[in-house]
Amino acid sequence: MTQTGVLLRRFAETVLPAATFLAMAAALYLVFVYVPSDRYQGVVQRIFYFHVPSAILTFVATGVLAAASALFLWRGSAVWDRLAHSAAELGLLFCSIVLTTGPIWAKPIWGTWWTWDARLTSTLVLWLILAAYLMLRNLAPSSEQAARYAAVLGIVGAIDVPIINRSVYWWRTIHPAVIVTREGGSGLEDPRMRLTLAVSFLAFFLLFSLLLWLRYESARLGEEVVRLRQRAWEA
Repeated sequence: MTQTGVLLRRFAETVLPAATFLAMAAALYLVFVYVPSDRYQGVVQRIFYFHVPSAILTFVATGVLAAASALFLWRGSAVWDRLAHSAAELGLLFCSIVLTTGPIWAKPIWGTWWTWDARLTSTLVLWLILAAYLMLRNLAPSSEQAARYAAVLGIVGAIDVPIINRSVYWWRTIHPAVIVTREGGSGLEDPRMRLTLAVSFLAFFLLFSLLLWLRYESARLGEEVVRLRQRAWEA
């Protein structure tokens, strides 16, 4: 392993878990103690500080999935396939959080759990794409075919991310444009809300990085165990 790899491993095993814990604790304090409730939506608006970071990290995970899939098809290295697979699992996890927290907010605000709004529908499509990616990994006849078919699906599926992001500007939708409004301003006028969102995003980003590292290492060690078993059978 290179010197850079050793330093990254030490960072992931020592600094990253502690930083994630501290950032998450700070985010919870800000969300439930520090930040004021929205004057119109009330306390339910606080779910926004979990919903938005989860949505952004769903996009990040899908971007990592697409980039790693492209590199796998180009280079054929198991490292990129492993990274793509790990990113897909995390993308599905954070997208599930988005699709769970959204209806919890929508019921008291919109009066319904779900509506076939452009933002909601395109997000559900992304969830289905990520679920299909993971199902394909398990159902394909061979692991090599599964990796290649899933890589193509991961690249094509990433096209849905810009559609989700721009849906509130392209079509008439009841979903709010919070961070940047349709008029171009900020949807968070109170600086305490902007601070809380920034810390929440940092905490979720660190959590995402930690989970991605753990899942990648778990997959690498699993493959190593399989190789050792094969050698033992052949010996």
